[in-house]
Amino acid sequence: MADSEDMKLTGRILIATPQMGDPRFKSAVIYICSHDSGGAMGIVINKQVIKFGGALQLSDMLSNIGIEGEVKVADTPVLQGGPVDIDRGFVLHTSDYFKTDTSLKLSKTLNLTSTKDILEALVKDEAPEKAMLAVGYSGWGAGQIERELQDNAWIVAKADEALIFDTDLDGKWVKALAGMGIKPEMLSARGGSA
Repeated sequence: MADSEDMKLTGRILIATPQMGDPRFKSAVIYICSHDSGGAMGIVINKQVIKFGGALQLSDMLSNIGIEGEVKVADTPVLQGGPVDIDRGFVLHTSDYFKTDTSLKLSKTLNLTSTKDILEALVKDEAPEKAMLAVGYSGWGAGQIERELQDNAWIVAKADEALIFDTDLDGKWVKALAGMGIKPEMLSARGGSA
């Protein structure tokens, strides 16, 4: 097992490999918001919520929950953040918006807020420069993500804010791999061990 410091994934991204056995995470790119000995929490940043045959945009979601006004940030796709707590919204956003009691500082430039105040702020002048709304999140229990890494289900990469806020969701997996110097065809669906 790797040193526990090597396993700190907070602020990194996970890129699913063909070894990923869970179909919900096929070709997924996940930003890891927190990781410690108790487990990990992240947001899938490249899967869009589809409702009634159509893709759901930020403006649609705000309107659906009764928040009126013009969206002050890019009208980005609503993300399927993961299979946990799917009735709850999580907003990944730039650090120019921060509320002491409700926002979690993820990095120097990125915060996470999961309360209605961030949604209301998205139609006001206090809106962050960039934001992505995710419904649900991805969670791992103690030791689970470490086992998945040992099974070669994920590639760990440095987080890139441009990639996080990129609205080309279908292209994010390939772009994330390219950032590591990997072409999709270089990945094998079969793993081996020495």
